[in-house]
Amino acid sequence: MDKKSSFPARLASLRKWRGLSQLQLASAANCSQRHVSFLELGRTQPSREMMRHLSVALGLSFRQSNDLLLAAGFAPIWSDTPFDAETLAPIRQALDFMLEQQEPYPAVVVDRRWNLLQANRGAVAMVDFLVGPLTPGVAVNLADALVAPDVLRRYLTNWQEVVAYFVRSVEADAAADATKETAALRDRLLSYPACRKVSQRRPPRP
Repeated sequence: MDKKSSFPARLASLRKWRGLSQLQLASAANCSQRHVSFLELGRTQPSREMMRHLSVALGLSFRQSNDLLLAAGFAPIWSDTPFDAETLAPIRQALDFMLEQQEPYPAVVVDRRWNLLQANRGAVAMVDFLVGPLTPGVAVNLADALVAPDVLRRYLTNWQEVVAYFVRSVEADAAADATKETAALRDRLLSYPACRKVSQRRPPRP
């Protein structure tokens, strides 16, 4: 399936993920329900202006908005800057400052797929205490560390409850951004022993 032909299914999936009816989306996007129906059926193509209205109505992030634009055959309008880019130096400095304010309590910065980007001394000390020192330069994914059976699991007395909520959030992210990377993270987490069974349990009523 090419990018353009995937737009109808992508739009319908995002609408349902947001819990909106076609009428509710149409009202928020300032168009008719008939137009939304035709878009989801592939009977009409959206304009770039309509894409902007849909992105706002669906509450999409910049990345999600870019993905939807690509699916409709448009070029993305939002840039995606690597975390280590020179232009983000002030952002990294601000994050360093915030992490330092949390000392001696552990604090970390992760990306949207739970890859570790920054950590304060408290977090490093806690990891050293629990699992030993990390090898310099080795990538760390906190999702794997939490769900895998041989890292942090044995320190969590309520591991099943934590993982159930955690995996559901990753599944929601995978449904929302529809990227291979997030889908791969979801599948990897669900492949760990007992994880799929635990994630399918209904959360307890408050």
